[in-house]
Amino acid sequence: MPNDQIRVYVPATLPAVAALRDAGQLIADTAHAVTPALREWYVEGDEEELEYVAFTRAAQDALRLLRQDPAAPRRRVVVSVDLAPEAVKRSVGELGSSTVQLVGPIAFDTVAAVHVDGTEALDDVAAAVAAVEEAVAGDPDAQFIVDGAEDHELEWYDVSEVELLF
Repeated sequence: MPNDQIRVYVPATLPAVAALRDAGQLIADTAHAVTPALREWYVEGDEEELEYVAFTRAAQDALRLLRQDPAAPRRRVVVSVDLAPEAVKRSVGELGSSTVQLVGPIAFDTVAAVHVDGTEALDDVAAAVAAVEEAVAGDPDAQFIVDGAEDHELEWYDVSEVELLF
């Protein structure tokens, strides 16, 4: 990744990745990245740990996207992209926020990798999708269910392997 670009983690679904493949672009408003607010909150974290936090938050947001799309396969998706700084607008958020706003559509040629739950995670992800809004609202039992999905690491796919997801 060139030094002048920002690695951004975009929450998505498999239908969104299919649209990205077919249309050559992905429409998304919000994503996650290592922001100044995240660096300030997690001072002890090295770059890799900060990237993992942003990535994990994108995976959590993918649960909410799945809840909005009942027909989508119950697999969290995070699309890692490298964008020019002008394509990313940092959100004014609370300390620790990794949220960024995307200025325009994401072109397929900016995709570095696609991360997707394996099939062994389907049941846990489906349960997490059903509980995610309650977890966000502070329900500890729902958070326990969401954490069950987070026990599964997302599989990594190179851009050239996107077709293997369908």
